[in-house]
Amino acid sequence: MTAPDVDVVIVGGGIGGLGNALALARAGHTVRVLEQAPEFGEVGAGLQMAPNATRILRSWGLLDDVVGLGVTPRRLVLRDAVDGRELTHLDLADVARRYGAPYVVIHRSDLHSILVRACRDAGVDLVTSAAVDDVETDAEHATAVGTTRRDTGRIVVAADGLHSRLRRRFSDDEPVSSGYAAYRGVLPLADLPDTRDLALDDVVVHVGPGCHLVQYPLRRGEVFNQVAVFHSPGAQAGEAEWGTPDELDAAFAGTCATVRAALPHLWRDRWWRMHDREPIDTWVQDRLVLTGDAAHPMLQYLAQGACQAIEDADTLAGHLAGTPGDWDAALVAYAKARTARTALVQRTARRWGELWHCDGLFRATRNALLTDRSPTDYRHVDWLYGA
Repeated sequence: MTAPDVDVVIVGGGIGGLGNALALARAGHTVRVLEQAPEFGEVGAGLQMAPNATRILRSWGLLDDVVGLGVTPRRLVLRDAVDGRELTHLDLADVARRYGAPYVVIHRSDLHSILVRACRDAGVDLVTSAAVDDVETDAEHATAVGTTRRDTGRIVVAADGLHSRLRRRFSDDEPVSSGYAAYRGVLPLADLPDTRDLALDDVVVHVGPGCHLVQYPLRRGEVFNQVAVFHSPGAQAGEAEWGTPDELDAAFAGTCATVRAALPHLWRDRWWRMHDREPIDTWVQDRLVLTGDAAHPMLQYLAQGACQAIEDADTLAGHLAGTPGDWDAALVAYAKARTARTALVQRTARRWGELWHCDGLFRATRNALLTDRSPTDYRHVDWLYGA
C-alpha cells in the first residue's frame, strides 16, 4: 500500500463526518473528508442539542455560533396528545446549570454549515462527488476506494450513515424498520395563521396512542418547526406504500385541537420512514473504524442522534491525543469507550418510543407517573446529559 495522503480519511460529509474531521484537525491531524454528493449540504429540519453535545461544541469554539443561529428554549414539555394537558417538564435553564452547558435547538442545515466553515478554517480537505465503495487495509494504513479515486490515510473513519456500505465489513445486519413514519414542516412564524395556542419558547412533545407531535422554534424564533410521527397500518400489513398522508390524518384523528391544527402545515409531498439498527460490539477492523449512524443509528425519541455522533468525534480525537502515534491502541480505546454507551442510548430510545405511544391502562399509568414527577427529578437524564 502506498504512503498515506493524510492522517485520516473520513467517508461521509454529514454532521458525524464533519464533527470527526474538525475534532481531529484541531488535534493536529491532517484530514480529508470524502462526500459522495456534488456539494456539502444537509436535508431535514430541526435538531435538539442537549448539554452532552453542547459542552463539546463549546470546547470546539462553536457554541456561540450554534446559539446565535438557534434557540435556547425555556422548557422541554411533555403533553398528552389526546387531551392536551401537561404531563411534566424540564426547566432548561436549570438543566444548563446542572450540566454546565445549554440545551439548544437549531436547524440541521445551520449546524452543518457551521461545521463546514469550521473544517475549512481548520484546514480539512473537503472533497465532493467522491463515493466510496470499499476500504482496503493493512497493518499501518487504510485506503478508501471509489470508482475514480483512492485515498490513503493512517486510518479511515466510516461516517456514511444509516445505510453505510462500510458497516458491511463488520456486520451483515440491515436497518430495522420501526413501522413509524415522520412528516416535517418548517414555516416562518408570520405564515402561521394563529399562534395563540403555540408555546413559542418551549420544546413541546405531544405524546399519544401510536403517534406524537414535536413543536419548537428555530432560527432565533423566526420560524417554527413541527414533526408528526405515527405508526403505519400499511407498514404493519407489509405493504410497499406506507406512511401516506391518509395514514397521517387517520393516526391523529383522535388528538386534541392543538395537535390537529399542526397537520396542514407539514410537508405532505415527502415523509421519512424511521429506522435504527441493533447495536454491534465491533467497530474497528484493522485501520477502519465506524462512527455516527454507521455505528449506532437510533430512533429519535431521546433526540440524541447528532449528539452521540459529536460525542464519538470528541472521544476518538481524545484517545488519539492520549496515545500519540499508536493508532491501533487509540481505535481500540475509542470503541471500548463508545460501544456500551451508544448501545444503551439505542435501546433506551426504543423504550421511550413505547412509553410515548402507549394507550389504555398503560397510558393512564404513564400519565399519572409523569404528572407526579418533580420537575427537579433528573434521575432519568443524568446518565445521558451528565456523561
